[in-house]
Formats: sequence, C-alpha cells, structure tokens
Amino acid sequence: MKILTPFVTLLFILLCTEASAETCAAAFCRRDEPMIRFPFRIGTRQPESCGYPGFDLSCDGMNQTILELPNSGQFTLRSIDYAEQELWVNDPEGCLPKRLLSLNLHGSPFASVYSQDYTFFNCSSSYIKYGLNPIACLSDSNYTVFATSSPGMASTLSSSCTPVKTVPVPVEWSFYEQVNSSDLNDDLRLQWGVPRCGRCVVRGGRCGLKGNSTTEIECTNIPQRGIPRAARYAIIVGVGLPAILFLLGLLCFLCGRVKSYARGRRPVIGEFATAVVPHSAHVPGLDVVVIESYPKIVLGESKRLPKLDDSTCPICLSDYQPKETLKTIPQCNHCFHVDCIDEWLRLNATCPVCRNSPPQP
Repeated sequence: MKILTPFVTLLFILLCTEASAETCAAAFCRRDEPMIRFPFRIGTRQPESCGYPGFDLSCDGMNQTILELPNSGQFTLRSIDYAEQELWVNDPEGCLPKRLLSLNLHGSPFASVYSQDYTFFNCSSSYIKYGLNPIACLSDSNYTVFATSSPGMASTLSSSCTPVKTVPVPVEWSFYEQVNSSDLNDDLRLQWGVPRCGRCVVRGGRCGLKGNSTTEIECTNIPQRGIPRAARYAIIVGVGLPAILFLLGLLCFLCGRVKSYARGRRPVIGEFATAVVPHSAHVPGLDVVVIESYPKIVLGESKRLPKLDDSTCPICLSDYQPKETLKTIPQCNHCFHVDCIDEWLRLNATCPVCRNSPPQP
C-alpha cells in the first residue's frame, strides 16, 4: 500500500492538470469567428480564471464576437494575433466612421499600433470633387461627409465645407500614405501590452494565470523540441565511439606511412609548397531576430499598400487578398507574404526586388 501511494498521488495531479486544461479550452461564438483563449474569454462559455481582467468578450444575437471598450461601447472582434498581441475590430452596425468620432481607448487595455489624424468635413450634397470618397453612412440627401488625412486636401475642403472634428484613427501601418480622403471602413488595428504572452505563444506554450487570486501569469506545456536525452546518448555511444576508433586507426596508419616515407628519402627545401584553396563567396541570410523585427501588415478590404502598384507577391507571384498578413522590408518598403519573405531572408540578405541589403541592428 505504501508503494502505491506515490503513484496514486501522481495520477491525481495529472488528472487535475488535464481537467484544468479542458476547463480553459479555446472557445468560439461560432466556427467562422476568431478562436478565443487567454487572455481573452467569452464570459458565458469560459470560467473567469481562464481570462485576464479587461479582456472579457460576449456573443451577440448573430453569434458575432463582441468586445466592449469602457468609454466607446461595443465593437465586433474580427481577428486576433496572439503572438504579436494585436486585434482588429469594427462596428457591428456597419458605420465605423461614426464610432471614430467618439472613440476613446482610455480605461481599456488596448492602444493603437499606429495612429493618424483625420479631419471630418460636412459639405453640401452638391459638392463634388475628384478624388474624394464620401462617407455614405454619415451622409444624406442634404449634405455629404468626407474625411481626409491630407493637410492640403483639408485646406481645400475648408474653403467650401464645414470642419466637424479631427480625430486620431488607428491605421494599419506607420507609413500609411497621405490620401485625399477615405471612407474609413477598414478594421481598426489595436494592440495590448499586458499580459505579455506573445513569447509563450511563439514557443507553443499555454499562457495563463498562476492562480485565481493573482494577475501573475505563467507559461506552461511548452513542447519539448529536438532529440530526447536518452536518444542522444544512444547516438553518441552507437555512432560516436566507432567513429572515434576509426579516426584513431586512420591517424595511426597515416603516421606510419609518413615515418616510412621519411626514412626512404630526405626532403629537399622548397620541394613542398602549400596551396590555398579560395573559398567561394557566400552572402548568408539574416538572423531570425532581425527577420521577425520587420513590420507586418494585415491587408484591409481596400487592399491599399504603401506602394500603389503592389498587388502581387514578387516571390510566389500570387495576388494579395484581404486579411492576409504581409511583411515589409523597412529600407525599401517592398511587401511580401510573411512566409515567402521569411524563407527568402533566411537564405539571402538582400531584398528580392531591389537587391538592396536590409539594415541590421
């Protein structure tokens, strides 16, 4: 009985751990909605201990995933990148520009990744100017509403229209171009800094609270990579020892041949010369840390990119699609699919388009 006690205890711990993992399993509002796991939780479907304070979600009548910001109301949660700690939201009523006029992220754990000021203008319904995109959900038969981030266009509109408000808008990337006007219906890109679970996610672990009464987090269930220790020992013994014996035997054989050759003839000065074999030039790829530091872009519905003629990945030659994640090389702003450019830069230290060498820290 005493011998069985440790095994019973171990079995109990394993069962409790498995039950805890099942309790905090990922959830969905519906199958085509984002997968929800720590630090987020769906209040009616996951226990309170499975989420971090301020990251509670809910499902609406159409089973859309809803995030409520304390000072701005409810938004539909469109996508989550747990590794980069970023999310994309939009207006459940389909008029995001209206929500932008009162957007306030204070009091929430979220902030803009990049932000750009847009000025809203109220113009007469007959006002038409090339290059302006009216905001349909804010306009009617009596007036038309425009929004622009371009100082030059804002100056032009001020002479014929009434300025309404200038607001900071979370945009997709830092080099977002100054455009004449926008309907501002693309998803908003936000990020969170706490809790810091990105590294745990990248390593394949499970991020969660250490206990029910604390906000400290821990990373568990990190998969073991590489060859097990026992297998390494077997390889060393089974392959390494015979190889060492072979090398020792070869060395002894060569020593014997050299001594025999030396006894047969005396070397002449200058008879032997060393030859230097030139190494072929090779430009190694970039370090993984450098590659991961390059900015990523989640393509919006408008598929607008920093370079207007960018529509196809130069590596795989596939057209970009909305919601795809792209990566840019900071020095030249050329865009690629993340998987394509990561694989390229592991083998090459130059941009595949312009052949410039990206900067390294």
